[in-house]
Amino acid sequence: MTERVYNVLFLCTGNTARSILAEGILRKDGAGRFNAFSAGSQPKGVINPFAIKTLAEYDYPTEGFRSKNWEEFAAPGAPVMDFVFTVCDNAAGEVCPIWPGQPMTAHWGIEDPAAVEGTDIEKQRAFNLAFRYLKTRISLLLATPIARLDKLKLKARLREIGEAEGATHGHKTEA
Repeated sequence: MTERVYNVLFLCTGNTARSILAEGILRKDGAGRFNAFSAGSQPKGVINPFAIKTLAEYDYPTEGFRSKNWEEFAAPGAPVMDFVFTVCDNAAGEVCPIWPGQPMTAHWGIEDPAAVEGTDIEKQRAFNLAFRYLKTRISLLLATPIARLDKLKLKARLREIGEAEGATHGHKTEA
């Protein structure tokens, strides 16, 4: 019996860095088991070049990303999400659209690498750290026996993953 393929949406405010990194990581590491998407509540319309550079340096996909509004995924005909993860505290605190299919949600907040000011080396270090934190969370998701857990246990597991190393604590959701 083959397990179904799950749709996952990573949300952030600008959809330029953290959500793009998460989409790229899950796209590769979860291939065949997960479809990865990302969006923002107030997308900037561009991808941070350090996000693409970081994905490339770790041998992850760099093509096909675009900064888009989360409303795209609440519209008729959009892929129905199984999971929606906020990766920034601002998006976690915003009123999200009503997602078709009532996906499971969790907050997986980490610090914004795009907010780091300084040299390119300091900026790249912040992106590498964000990549590592997101890769850890996604690895934990991939190791979770989703089909064998009831809804309450799965929700608790998703929340626990969000508390992994590097978690921000600016906002906790009970979505």
